[in-house]
Amino acid sequence: MRRRRNSEESSAKGSPAWMMTYGDMVTLILAFFVLLYSFSTLDVEKFKMIISSLQNTFGVLEGGQTFDTSELISAGSQSIYISKQSREELEFRKIFNDFTEYVEIKNLEGKVKIDMQERGIVIHIMEGALFDSGWAYIRQDAQELLDDIAQKLKKVDKIIKVEGHTDNVPVINPKYPTNWELSAARAVNVVRYFIEKHGITPYRLVAVGYSKYRPLVPNTSAENRALNRRVDIVILKSRESD
Repeated sequence: MRRRRNSEESSAKGSPAWMMTYGDMVTLILAFFVLLYSFSTLDVEKFKMIISSLQNTFGVLEGGQTFDTSELISAGSQSIYISKQSREELEFRKIFNDFTEYVEIKNLEGKVKIDMQERGIVIHIMEGALFDSGWAYIRQDAQELLDDIAQKLKKVDKIIKVEGHTDNVPVINPKYPTNWELSAARAVNVVRYFIEKHGITPYRLVAVGYSKYRPLVPNTSAENRALNRRVDIVILKSRESD
């Protein structure tokens, strides 16, 4: 009778109270690492290493292999970079579609071309859409085009590079001794227009003159040379800006 009573009292007491706290702690730690795993690109082998290390540390099961935390930090940073890059790609695709639709609606296919490149979105504006031949002054009838482009650029928080390009025919104008001066002056005048007329912050704008040295096509015909005389407005991706 005495032995039976002792047995019943022992069963009623159950496991020690500290075991419940210990079990809760281990469960929370496991849940924390599972959550981290769901937000990263860690592979299965690294996750197994995490579980094994926890088992070894807390003595839940037989000891397992420990893992290098520096590898996990590196993997997490890479995951964040890839995620940021993917978001930017989606953003640039939207910008590209917006400008492409604008060109189609305004029937500007012969004057403006939108190009998606590795460095960003390039808006090619042919010489005849902005300038008289051999000059860098923006024509009055060209301002509406730049006004529309400026309104779209103001919505894009990116570095904008304005590039002036010419063909390989020497310029005949005392104001611009060579194509270097002409291409640079055209780029600068477009940048000044964006700043002075539309208030785009100067810190986002870059003006560059390339003369004849970055043609779209070989300067072998009048048609090709006309394509090479242009101003390119480049919306740069983050890595290109850096």
